[in-house]
Amino acid sequence: MSEAGTFDPVRIGIVSISDRASSGVYEDKGLPALQEWLQRALRNPIRFEPRLIPDEQAGISAALIELVDAGCSLVLTTGGTGPALRDVTPEATLAVAHKEMPGFGEQMRQISLRFVPTAILSRQVAVVRDRSLIINLPGQPKAIAETLEGLKDAQGAQVVPGIFAAVPYCIDLIGGPYLETDESVCKAFRPKSAIRSR
Repeated sequence: MSEAGTFDPVRIGIVSISDRASSGVYEDKGLPALQEWLQRALRNPIRFEPRLIPDEQAGISAALIELVDAGCSLVLTTGGTGPALRDVTPEATLAVAHKEMPGFGEQMRQISLRFVPTAILSRQVAVVRDRSLIINLPGQPKAIAETLEGLKDAQGAQVVPGIFAAVPYCIDLIGGPYLETDESVCKAFRPKSAIRSR
């Protein structure tokens, strides 16, 4: 970690959306799961901006705008992406979008379908707002890691790429900091022309 000073600092918003966890009915597991995975995956120094909020569309949209305005280059949400009446995270996310990034949602469902047939019920979306990438993730900690990291075989070879492999280059393209990953967790993909030499 002594080399962390040579990496761009990044501010990341992490948002757990749950009526019951936000009201104290049960302990939130989403924020710790997001934070733990990002700390393993990224070599950059990270400043987290956590939020634990209920399934209210206006409140979710307001939190996303607040995090983007606070300088978060990446905002990850967990929860509220199914078909239930209270699941409004995708609507709240699309409401603040300047650009939609449909490939992220498509790939998340492909990964999840390897585990459960009900993955087709998930409605996760990803969008760009200003210079921030906002991605809706699944609600379960195990599914969060699988979605971000992808699937590997018994020998450690990538079977299905995780979505995070594309996140650093996306953030490059929208004017954010240069994110560097720990390749043992997740290898970021960039065209050769976009790779920063050390």
